[in-house]
Amino acid sequence: MNLANKRILITGGSSGIGLALARAFLARGARVVVTGRRPDVLATAVAELRETGGDVLGVAADIGAAEGRATTLREALAHLGGLDILVNNAGGVRAGRLEDVPERDLQAMIDVDLLAPILLTRAALPELRASGEATVVNIASGIALVGAPFYATYAAVKAGLARFGESLRRELKGEGVHVLTAYPGGTDTPMMKSNRAGPELGFSREPASDVAEAIVAGVEAGAFEVIRGGETRAKMIALNREDPAAVDERFLGLKPALEEAVKDHSAL
Repeated sequence: MNLANKRILITGGSSGIGLALARAFLARGARVVVTGRRPDVLATAVAELRETGGDVLGVAADIGAAEGRATTLREALAHLGGLDILVNNAGGVRAGRLEDVPERDLQAMIDVDLLAPILLTRAALPELRASGEATVVNIASGIALVGAPFYATYAAVKAGLARFGESLRRELKGEGVHVLTAYPGGTDTPMMKSNRAGPELGFSREPASDVAEAIVAGVEAGAFEVIRGGETRAKMIALNREDPAAVDERFLGLKPALEEAVKDHSAL
């Protein structure tokens, strides 16, 4: 896909991977709308993006709510005149033992990380079909491929998002809409600030710009998925498939330190 003049909507685009994606798409001549829940942070991000001279609009809305999704799509279409690429990037996380995570936080992850992308994609499908060459990008997580302790619900919703994308890709095959799923590993974003786990616990971090460039390259190539983490991640995925008990044992040795390091990891 040639991205010049493509009309792109990125949810959660005011920081982290979403903001890095906006930069990367704009650099290729695309037109971009980014959303965010915090108007001040969104305004700062849009001002920075506009310094490049690109066509960008910010929409302050909570895509976890029906009204926010409606506002997002309405304002994006009014500005862009249609839609070629939808990036479902907005999300939240709350780590910790399942019985210690408040129910409201569990519900928030389900609503924002899984239900909202499904419903926003559903609402956007007529415009995406009208494009004739459209792509939905779902930002899942490496944890969707190898579940980690203390992230049970986050792993569940991100894995659900991944399978949603796979199924929808097959449903839309031949209809002019492609679906790509991205699996970032640890990424240096505001969402990770309260996570104190380091490489020794499996949380190496790479710049958001590197993740964004890989995803954009995947969109251009029509890839099915983009998995970050290199050879180390690939080996862990293979081991989890071939000998999951070995992965269980590996995490058993890390559990005390990992629980302490992620107990305050919250970005909702």
